This record gives sequence, structure tokens and C-alpha cells, in this order.
Amino acid sequence: METTKKGATLWGGRFDKPLAGDMLAFSTSLPVDWRLYREDIAGSLAHCRMLAKQGIVAEAEADAICAGLADVLAKIESGAIVPNAERWEDVHSAVEDLLQERIGAVAGKLHTARSRNDQVATDVRLWCRGALDLLGEQLCRLQATLLDHAETHAATPMPGYTHLQRAQPVTFGHHLLAYVEMFSRDFARSRECRARVNVLPLGAAALAGAPYPLDRASVARELGFEAIAANSMDAVSDRDFVIEALHVCSLIMTHLSRLAAEVILWSTAEFDFVEIDDAYATGSSIMPQKKNPDAAELTRGKAGRVFGDLFAMLTLVEGLPLTYNRDLQEDKEALFDGVDTTAACLEIMDAVMGSLRVNTARLAEAAAGGFSTATDLADYLVKKGLPFREAHTVVGNIVRCCLDRGCGLGELTLEEYQEFSKHISTDVFEVNTVSGSLAARDIPGGTAPSRVKAAIETARARLGQDRAALT
Repeated sequence: METTKKGATLWGGRFDKPLAGDMLAFSTSLPVDWRLYREDIAGSLAHCRMLAKQGIVAEAEADAICAGLADVLAKIESGAIVPNAERWEDVHSAVEDLLQERIGAVAGKLHTARSRNDQVATDVRLWCRGALDLLGEQLCRLQATLLDHAETHAATPMPGYTHLQRAQPVTFGHHLLAYVEMFSRDFARSRECRARVNVLPLGAAALAGAPYPLDRASVARELGFEAIAANSMDAVSDRDFVIEALHVCSLIMTHLSRLAAEVILWSTAEFDFVEIDDAYATGSSIMPQKKNPDAAELTRGKAGRVFGDLFAMLTLVEGLPLTYNRDLQEDKEALFDGVDTTAACLEIMDAVMGSLRVNTARLAEAAAGGFSTATDLADYLVKKGLPFREAHTVVGNIVRCCLDRGCGLGELTLEEYQEFSKHISTDVFEVNTVSGSLAARDIPGGTAPSRVKAAIETARARLGQDRAALT
């Protein structure tokens, strides 16, 4: 390990006293922002090369700075340098101090035409861009896992629910496709957010811009930014891109939480629709028989944590006067936690869903219960000429009769049906079945197995395009 020293800051001169130890401990961001060292060094390299190209810094000096930065990066990556909050205030002071150790006073020229304000905004945008790419990859993997299940179960009947009460038959594949659509929209939002993140703040300096002939476009190209911040004050003072990224994370977590909640329900003895693999469940310290869906429960629980990160950022930025305020140092902890938590939940739920075992017999049995074809019977009467409201009342009376007798719709005879409506004939038995109900929903977006298979093909094609957009 390299030796350390105290008191390396990027400011001074007008101060009569060094920073108090408790103030340094209170104000340091190094334990949090150290993970930005790659982005900080990448931004510094691009900035330095631009300074040399513009004749602001001599070529030889720029070469020494770039070589020194490369050495610092290599030492950090190897573990030879570790963060030390007693020595450095933040990652920016750490990198510059380490650079100065290697090349001397010329290291100070790196900060020409740059402030920590536009420097940190650049670092966070670079990190956020990579984080959104990672989330995009994970969203694609989860969709692919769900599509595999949906294809296997394109025709597997299950009960669809409203108010958590059995409503109408659907297929298990159709149910899973609902989540594919949700996660597809999450992917689209992540890419839209990425485009707004991918704007270069460097050149804004502290707040007013730099009095040097900077080539901001060349820096943007080197760092992969698609645009340059149009206003120097906005560039250093807003964190709406962090808020938007956490909003994306919050919606992903909302959808993951809903999926997790259903897996939890489905895995109970009362439902018995699925079994979670032993690798993603835990037991009880007191009840030997227990198998708990902890991976799904933790995912559901962590959604609130990400929502908290989003609201922390909204509260942080709300009411801040322009431009930079030290309050903004608090942006990274919320961002890192929100992204890390979302990424972990995407990974674990992909594994849970990929290893899930589906009880098709139980699903089919449940799909037939609860008078799930009652709406089909009402639609049957409508096709016979009854207004829907009248048909609805007729079927409601039939259901009441079945409840009183303790039987299902399929157990009534034709004569018993005709006691309620003379419009009912022998063909009622063709439509009043789960398979008939599924087949009848043969429209785009419907649950008919043929439509589910078509929707899977469409979703796979879209997924292929989304994956291509990540490369």
C-alpha cells in the first residue's frame, strides 16, 4: 500500500486555519464517490488532451499528465491505492493529489478551465450512463426468461383475477406477457433517460463558463456524449438526470414488486400454482417444514427503498438557488443505492423466474372454478339477441342458483338452463368451457393461445431490436 499524508485539498490560500478534523469527517464524500474514479480519470484525460490540442497546455505537459493519470488508474485498479478519507476530501482531490505525487507541480495544470462543479457533473453523468446500460441489459434478460416461460405455457389455462377474485380464464403465457410489456416500457424509459443523461457539462466551469478557447465538442466525442450542455449554470446546478434515472429505477421496482407479490401468492399451499427453486427460498429456524419465498419478498420490500432514494433526490434539489450548492454532494449516495438495489433485484428475479416450476394441473383446475366462464355465457346470450345488461342479469341468476345448489355452471342440464332463458340451446355447452373461453378471445392482445404465440413472436423481435440498441 502507498503511504498517506493529511490535508490534501483543492482549495486554500485565503484561509487562516486548516479544516477542522470534525468538519473534514462531516464533509468528506470520499467513501461514497470513490467509485467514480474511473469516470473522473476518463474525464480528466479527455479534458487534458483537449487543452493540449487548443494550445492551452503544452503537449509535453499534457503527455506527462496523461501518463500520470494512467498510472494512477492502474494502481487503483490493482488495489495498491485505496480511499483514505483522512487524506482526501473526495475522489477529485484524491486523483489530483496522486497525480502530483507522480509528476510534480505540472499536475496542477490539469484543472485549467475546469471546476469541481462541472467535473463532478461529468463524472456522475458518465456513471449514470453506464448504469442505465446495465439496467437495460438486465431488463432484456428478464424479458427473455419470461418469454421462454410464456412460450411453454402459451395455451396453459389459469384463472385471471380482478380484485384478487377469479374473473375469467387466461393462459399462463398471456399473464407473463403482461410483465414483458411492463419491462419493455421500462427499457424504453431507460433509453430515453440515457439520451438526456448523455450531455457533456465540462466547459461550464464553476458556473459561468471558462475564459479559454475550449473545444467542448472534441471532449464530448472522446467521452461518447451526444450533446453539450447549452447553459453553464444549468450544467452544474441541476440533477434532474439523477432524479429521472431513479424514477426509471422506481418504475422497474414497481413492476418487479408486483411480479414478486404474485410469485409469493402463487407459491402458497392455497394457490399451489408454482414452486420456487430451493436455491431461491429459505427455511424457518423453528418450523422444519417451511419453505419461504424470501428472494421475492426481499424484492418486494426493496421497492420502498428505491422509492425513498427517488424522494430523497426530489427533496434535495427542490428549492436550491442557482447554481452549485454543497447539498448536491448528497446526490451520489441516493443514485448509487437506487441503481445497485434495482440491479440486484433484476438479477435475483430473473433467476427466480428462470428456475420456477409451474403446476399446470393446478392452474387448469383453478381456471375452471369460480364460475370463470360466466361472462362467456352472457356473451353467448348477447349473440342470441339479448341486450348485454339483460344477459348479465340472467347469468347472475344462474350463478346464484348454482351457489345455492353447490354446483358449477357446467353441471346444469339444458332444461335447467332454459328455466332462465329460452335463448339457450344445446350449443351453450360448446362455449361454456375454459378452452372455449380462451379460444373466443381471438383478437390482437387477447388471451387466445394463437394470439399469445403471435404476441411472443412480436415481443422477441422487439427484444432483439432493444438488445441491438445496447451495443
